[in-house]
Amino acid sequence: MATPTDHARIDVDSPGVARLTICNAGSMTILNSKVIDSLRQAIETLGQRKGIRALVIQGETEKAFIGGADIKEMATLQQGSAEAFITRLRDLCEAARMFPAPVIARIPGWCLGGGLEFALCCDFRIASNQAKFAMPEVKVGIPSVIHAAMLPRVMGTSRARWLVMTGATIGADTALQWSLVDTVAAPDKLDAEVETLLTELLECGAEALAAQKVLIRKWDELPLTEAVNASIPIFGRSFLTDEPHKHMQAFINRPRPAKA
Repeated sequence: MATPTDHARIDVDSPGVARLTICNAGSMTILNSKVIDSLRQAIETLGQRKGIRALVIQGETEKAFIGGADIKEMATLQQGSAEAFITRLRDLCEAARMFPAPVIARIPGWCLGGGLEFALCCDFRIASNQAKFAMPEVKVGIPSVIHAAMLPRVMGTSRARWLVMTGATIGADTALQWSLVDTVAAPDKLDAEVETLLTELLECGAEALAAQKVLIRKWDELPLTEAVNASIPIFGRSFLTDEPHKHMQAFINRPRPAKA
């Protein structure tokens, strides 16, 4: 059985930013069952660790974020083993989607199939202008499933249909236009873009961001009236922490420009 350290190298700095590098998965960072299990365990373990303010996920090379699921392994599957395989991948994606702190996908190159589904489960997608995106499953005889269901929510039904039914590859500029990524930067500016986002996140209340993630999921999943009403107790519970008073007092006490 794969362990978290087999395919996940983790570094945590003093502000609480965790960086998970997917390793020992080939130059294209391919997801086979062992890699999937290792990454899920690593993310779930980090999610239980106190003091994690944000998680950055990246591949070991600049060639790809994740080049998709392992076609060589999938070619050996039958119905039962296929369902077991895709369940593993679903659980990995859910680990990212349910992670209590903000998750950033650092995308320098290829982001394909299951890798794009995993990226969709991250809160932010920061891409190099050399990055390329595709859902090519139909070209190898299978449909796009599990978290491909998020595509219509992210980019609209027509564009999602185009991706999953043609298997076409799009570049970073198109991905940005289609809201598939949040920011595009030159390769040598990619890390700076990630750091800029981290700086903004670290200025926010950690508990407030965790609550906001919960609310965003509710906004996606609940009818409007239920989503509105579900937010009221979450707002109230935020005052069980010291974050509102601390941040609001800092706002009240902020330096003001001198009057002319």
